[in-house]
Amino acid sequence: MKTNDMDVTLQSRSANFDLSVVVPLYNEEESVVHLIAAIGDAHEQATKSAEESGESLSWELILVDDGSTDSTVQSACDASAGISLPTRVITMNRNFGQTAAMQAGIDASHGELIATLDGDLQNDPADIPKMVDHLRANDLDLLVGKRKKRKDGLILRLIPSWIANRLIAKVTGVKIRDYGCSLKIYRASIIRQISLLGEMHRFIPAWIASVTHPNRIGEIDVNHSPRQFGQSKYGISRTIRVILDLVSVLFFLKYRARPGHFFGTLGLAVGAVGVLMMGIVMFSKLVVGEDIGTRPMFLLGGLAMLSSLQLICFGVMSEMLTRIYFDSSKTSTYSVRETHGNEASSNASLVNKGSSDPVTHVQIRRAA
Repeated sequence: MKTNDMDVTLQSRSANFDLSVVVPLYNEEESVVHLIAAIGDAHEQATKSAEESGESLSWELILVDDGSTDSTVQSACDASAGISLPTRVITMNRNFGQTAAMQAGIDASHGELIATLDGDLQNDPADIPKMVDHLRANDLDLLVGKRKKRKDGLILRLIPSWIANRLIAKVTGVKIRDYGCSLKIYRASIIRQISLLGEMHRFIPAWIASVTHPNRIGEIDVNHSPRQFGQSKYGISRTIRVILDLVSVLFFLKYRARPGHFFGTLGLAVGAVGVLMMGIVMFSKLVVGEDIGTRPMFLLGGLAMLSSLQLICFGVMSEMLTRIYFDSSKTSTYSVRETHGNEASSNASLVNKGSSDPVTHVQIRRAA
């Protein structure tokens, strides 16, 4: 059955699930049938285990086709009819990239937890139940899979990934060993506070650390299989893009709410260099009596002072734009996990600003 964008949104918000499984797809017509069957098997095993322990468990599967040029959508629709798991296939107008497809799936989901994985069957859906249990048992907001005995090429995948993982962990301070693994489990209330743009899906742990404590981000070993169908969409150029994106991530994590500090500090540093250079030039002119009209230091010092003024002005304007952004988008500079109060205050309905998810309200009963 086909639905338009409005139908997808309404359906996703009208149901409640324990877990939403989001899978971006791009030209995966050969693997998607096996993928859906594997996710269905994982759901059945998880449901059986929950019933044996007297608990209930509900999943939904959201497949996001990112503008495939083959028969991925048709194969996904046909295969989803053979499983008991509620499934929706969302088709993008064109290829927007993996990050955008992942964001579309998260926006359409309505689970307490959200799982993401690749559609090439290199991630094992059978790992999802144990990851959910691990996240809940350790009260985590994000659990990242670490691919053990990774089945990828050494030169084009393993070495660039090793370099990128250590570089990202060093710069961001979030000590995750496998940033590139798409198999992750999130608390929906946390991941929905983040907008994934560009190709920022590989930096999700760093973004999550901006709204929750890094101690609530965990990692667990997961299975990894060699690619059986199709061709990899990644190449050596991905490492270059990671380095460029890392610069943006570092800036936004540290200066998103205070860009004036970055440009102001840079402007003052450049200005200090300019003042020093001009001081040397003036000393040469007034004390030594040298001609300074043709000296490069005179021109460089004046340029540095002018650049300093421009950077400071740019910092002031960026601060104004930041305030306009936060006010107009109703985005908060903080997030609240839960609120404790007495019976009188428990009647108030608290909603976390900037998020559609209600804040957990814990009522404190007074002793008699």
